[in-house]
Amino acid sequence: MKKKRFRFQWGAFLLLIFYGGLFFLLFSRMFMLQATGEVEGQELAARAAAKYSKESAISASRGKIYDTNGQVIAEDTLSYRLIAIVNEKATTDEKNPQHVVDPEKTAKILHEYIPAMDEEKIYKQLTRVNDKGEKPYQVEFGSAGRGISHDTMSKIKAEKLPGILFINDLKRYYPNGIFASHLIGFALKEENKDGTFTTKGKMGLELTYNKELTGKDGKVEYETDAFHYLLPNSEKMVTPAKNGDDIYLTLDKTIQSFLEEAMTSVEKEYNPEAMTAIVADPKTGKILAMTQRPTFNPDTREGDNMKWLNEAIEETIEPGSTMKTFTLASAIDTGAWQPNAKYMSGQYRVLDRVIKDYNKVGWGPITYLQGFQRSSNTAMANLLKLIGEDVFFDYLDRFGFGKKTGIDLPNEASGKLLSKYPVERVTTTFGQGSTVTPIQLIQALTAIANDGKMMQPYVIDRIVDPSTGKIIKKHEPIVKGKPVSADTAKQVKEILASTLTAEKGTASDFILDEYEVAGKTGTAQIPKPDGKYYANEYLYSFLGMAPADNPQLIMYVSVKRPKLKQGEQGSIPVSKIFNPVMLNSLKYLNVNPEDVKHVDDTTIQDYTGQSAEAIQVELANDGLQPVIVGGGGKIIDQYPKGPQKLVKGNFVFLKTAGDVTLPDFTNWSLRNVLAFKTMANLEIEVVGEGFVASQSVSAGTVISDSSPIVVKLKTPAESFKQDVETPPEGETTE
Repeated sequence: MKKKRFRFQWGAFLLLIFYGGLFFLLFSRMFMLQATGEVEGQELAARAAAKYSKESAISASRGKIYDTNGQVIAEDTLSYRLIAIVNEKATTDEKNPQHVVDPEKTAKILHEYIPAMDEEKIYKQLTRVNDKGEKPYQVEFGSAGRGISHDTMSKIKAEKLPGILFINDLKRYYPNGIFASHLIGFALKEENKDGTFTTKGKMGLELTYNKELTGKDGKVEYETDAFHYLLPNSEKMVTPAKNGDDIYLTLDKTIQSFLEEAMTSVEKEYNPEAMTAIVADPKTGKILAMTQRPTFNPDTREGDNMKWLNEAIEETIEPGSTMKTFTLASAIDTGAWQPNAKYMSGQYRVLDRVIKDYNKVGWGPITYLQGFQRSSNTAMANLLKLIGEDVFFDYLDRFGFGKKTGIDLPNEASGKLLSKYPVERVTTTFGQGSTVTPIQLIQALTAIANDGKMMQPYVIDRIVDPSTGKIIKKHEPIVKGKPVSADTAKQVKEILASTLTAEKGTASDFILDEYEVAGKTGTAQIPKPDGKYYANEYLYSFLGMAPADNPQLIMYVSVKRPKLKQGEQGSIPVSKIFNPVMLNSLKYLNVNPEDVKHVDDTTIQDYTGQSAEAIQVELANDGLQPVIVGGGGKIIDQYPKGPQKLVKGNFVFLKTAGDVTLPDFTNWSLRNVLAFKTMANLEIEVVGEGFVASQSVSAGTVISDSSPIVVKLKTPAESFKQDVETPPEGETTE
């Protein structure tokens, strides 16, 4: 009995020690936690925050891409993402189902509105189960289920499909459709590892400047309880999103539209294998328009038989006779050019090879000037002897051939000048064998158009932080060198102009009624992979400028393997691009043909503080078009700013105090309308491209409120079409 009592007491004592020890350890632990706030090396506050703190993302917008006048080329726009709730657990009331009840019907209807989504794949996604036979709560549909327009979303919603939901999303939008597509490229949404989506550039400027265009998402941090309710007195911490930087291009939307319209027209008529075209400002090197065919719509990425590269930059060509422009310039600059000296045309022998003119027999003994006007290959071969081979290739190096221009675009090719064998040196003079890029031809031509100064081409004008307006990067014109003298450049322009007007000149198809054009045609044989050439298959081209005396624009156009009509020359489809684009663009830029021929420009000053009426008379006498913005009196601002030189015929806006009287906008260019809108601070909505055809508020109206004014523009082609389709009463059209 005593033994049992002893055992009991001893057991109780051990239990007391055990539980007392546990209590001591627990008390010590609590004391340490209160004193240090740490457990297992982690702060308790941090662990609590990890459990109860939440955050939500604030999406950043991708930077916009603008043309030189601030017109949008690419931007983020609101779209929708399609989600389907497929688990029956989402429904608590059978009369009001919240999940997809009929997968077959749902798949069929979704396919009708979104053809990119295959009906069978939609059905499989709606009926998907995991390895355990369990349905997911919801499913999505990849890229085809994102970027859905508001119109499509509304139509699907109207079908009242149970379980079909839409979430607001951002989509990269290209409002102009096919528009410098290989230059601009495109961007797509990609899913990140954490399940979020980021828009990433995949081609062109969107890819090259992806870092600058990509914004940084912000976030909102807040505290919740275990049931995810916001805790009382909890603080929200907001890190704002930083939108991507905006990029302003040198492209002019109006000139680009002229070019796209002409290219599409020729593509339909001649079905060529490929076409490339560039328009540039020779004074600065700015690329004003650039496109190619075949092309694609960046919104859909749809295009047939297309190369996913910018051919003007990334692909080399044998330039054909456009290269003779620079052979001529080399001859004139070295003093080897004797325009009235004669040579025997037709054939020229280089060791065992015979160089022939395009008509095979030539024109007998003719002058070098006649040879250039007739695009004689043998004239260039003879000139090479007079220039000297090493000197000639030194000039080609000065003009930038055989090396990259340094344009701010990716994957630029350098081309290759062949000079190892005597025949290669000769064929290079007329553009066969050696290769160049279209952008190299444009850069080289700036030297001829710009008094010998060669300008580096570029497409990025500036990069701007949209939140502050700060210019992060600004591109200024860069002079790449002076390959020839100003006097040489002037002579080359005169001779190039004569190829259009000479009796047997090869460029007569490029004559414009209102402007004098200077340029050189090209007909390059297309090489085979083995180095030989296809018979009767050519790359037709033209490298030209206008007005000839003081070029404001230069342009390169090439058309490869067009389906020509019986008896038609290859220069015809090329001229159907060059002529309307050059004519319309010069008019759009307010380049007055008569003023350019006689007096190129005049200088304006800073007129701030002077009488608007007096300056109006002065500017009109100088051949400019002054516009008073306001009630008159003292000038408080002006556009353009002075002092600077302007081509005669340009508008000058003089801002004064008082109500604005609306001018007659008829035939105004988009550039002038936008300038007036800014100076007048009016709500002017611009619709269309080209030149003003109508305005919603009559000229002479005094504007005293903020009512919107609609100004409609039409291209010259649209205006002409309308005139033909609606002839005056009593007249008919053929």
